[in-house]
Amino acid sequence: MSDSLILVTGATGKTGSRVAANLTQRGFAVRAVSRRSAVPFDWNDATTWQPALQGVRAVYIVHPGLGFDGATKQVGDFARVAAAEGVKKAVLASTPDDGSEFSQAMRAAEHHIVSAGLHLTSLRLRWFFQNFSEDFLLQPVRSGELRLPAGSGKEAFVDADDIAEVAVAALTDDRHNGRQYDLTGPCLLSFAEVAQEITSGAQRALSYVPLDPATYVAEQVAQQVPEEWAYTLSALYQDIANNKLAQVSGDVEAVLGKPARDFSTFVSAMGKTGVWK
Repeated sequence: MSDSLILVTGATGKTGSRVAANLTQRGFAVRAVSRRSAVPFDWNDATTWQPALQGVRAVYIVHPGLGFDGATKQVGDFARVAAAEGVKKAVLASTPDDGSEFSQAMRAAEHHIVSAGLHLTSLRLRWFFQNFSEDFLLQPVRSGELRLPAGSGKEAFVDADDIAEVAVAALTDDRHNGRQYDLTGPCLLSFAEVAQEITSGAQRALSYVPLDPATYVAEQVAQQVPEEWAYTLSALYQDIANNKLAQVSGDVEAVLGKPARDFSTFVSAMGKTGVWK
């Protein structure tokens, strides 16, 4: 694989950027794409797909709308274009199989990729540590309050760096073809425990305030968050409240030969950067 070009979609995102950087550091030829990259790529513009896939042998697939209307078909269409261009394998950023319509759409996307003739490795991801340092939970941490409708439920938060390392292994080693990996951190955490970890590990006072879903959505809309996105997030938090995926997997360690990074280590590192000040 060292002499083959690897396409990384979602190259400006939390996992895509890390996958591209990791591959580059290891000496692999990488084409990291987004709508603004030198070779532009847009899921909603199929004319950009074939140029991005030229000369590519493996692709990391991140679709921001996967699980929602139209995205499953787009992934299937993209996989067929990729196969026609000579791509051999795909690694998909996916979600666990919890029986929901959302996860059924994910399984359909995986099926389309395999049906197109590509070897697939499915990475079934949980909530990222980096949601608290790079994304929609950063500002709540800075404010000192996590006001969320997650009750006392727990989630197996995972480090995006671990995800990226597993993705690189899957992209560059055929032993991972056809596998599904459930990528989690080493333990379950509630949002109250997250707040305690950040308070003690980063010397950043943070409390967790459990809300009912309606109050959460109203507060988000008042903060100019689009209503549809507020309802989507509320549903995800309620899944955590219901402990829908309160299980820990050993797949990160099985692939990488080292334990998944724990949240306290992440908090200590982030505290030193000043990101939460």
